[in-house]
Amino acid sequence: MDGQACCTPAAARARGFAPELANTGTGPTSLPPLVDVAGGHALVGTNHPELRDDRESPLKTKRIRAFRMMETTVTNAMFAEFVDDTGYQTEAERFGWSFVFHHNVSGKIAASEGVQGVEWWRKIDGSFWRMINGPGSDNDWQAEHPVVHVSWNDARAFAAWAGGRLPTEAEWEHAARGGLGDVPFPWGDRDPDDTDFQPCNIWQGRFPDLNTGADGHIATAPARSFMPNGFGLFNMVGNVWEWTGEPFKLRSVSKRLKGHAGNLPNSKLLKGGSFLCHKSYCFRYRIAARTGNTADTSTAHQGFRLVFDESVSGKN
Repeated sequence: MDGQACCTPAAARARGFAPELANTGTGPTSLPPLVDVAGGHALVGTNHPELRDDRESPLKTKRIRAFRMMETTVTNAMFAEFVDDTGYQTEAERFGWSFVFHHNVSGKIAASEGVQGVEWWRKIDGSFWRMINGPGSDNDWQAEHPVVHVSWNDARAFAAWAGGRLPTEAEWEHAARGGLGDVPFPWGDRDPDDTDFQPCNIWQGRFPDLNTGADGHIATAPARSFMPNGFGLFNMVGNVWEWTGEPFKLRSVSKRLKGHAGNLPNSKLLKGGSFLCHKSYCFRYRIAARTGNTADTSTAHQGFRLVFDESVSGKN
């Protein structure tokens, strides 16, 4: 099928607002367990594309070096340590707002006008990584859930502090396959469904109005949840989109894709899909699937995990 705009909005924030550089701090006291991923020839893409405009085909190989990857995405607890150590302010905090899914805000805010083209998103003043659904949402924040409302620039600042980096697309896909080779999902070939097979945290029901929560979660799940893949990595698809270190450009620009972040300057690549993905609208919780967003955009369903080129002594 041809692609359609993903369920992710792009921010139209003020240009010329330079990303903040994090203070050095003392560095993390701990990181989640790091998984060793062997180098070699990584598979990237697919010969059976579902969304052709996203450049997810053809299947190709790329040689990569061995690396280590966090077994989970960066959690709220990890990000809190970073902020406490450095005094860093995310771009959502500096701009004063971020994007929140309409079901997760209430009252007049939820009923307000949505983002054009992706009307289920609301631009919420005061939403950021600690107040994920806006002011007064303290109870929605959970330490072991993935940090969200972090831009690509924020993720890079955290990576510099932690001594790691964002993965390349080839590294991410190689890790997500978990040794299974040319498969669409980290667990193999079987599609998740709305009734009896939910191996990851995505949408069940009618998007964007009804989520049955059959997988046990309406929004994010703990970063360490569901079964890990063959390498021991959790939630490589679903839960939250994961920033990579690469730019993102679409193959072509159709009328319905003109507002897609992949056609905007400085767009960065995200992989893995999120809790808002459903096959009927955004079939991007596949390994080969991809989307993009501008480097300063933050939302309630975008996070990240790091890779490391060498063993991190004392932090595993």
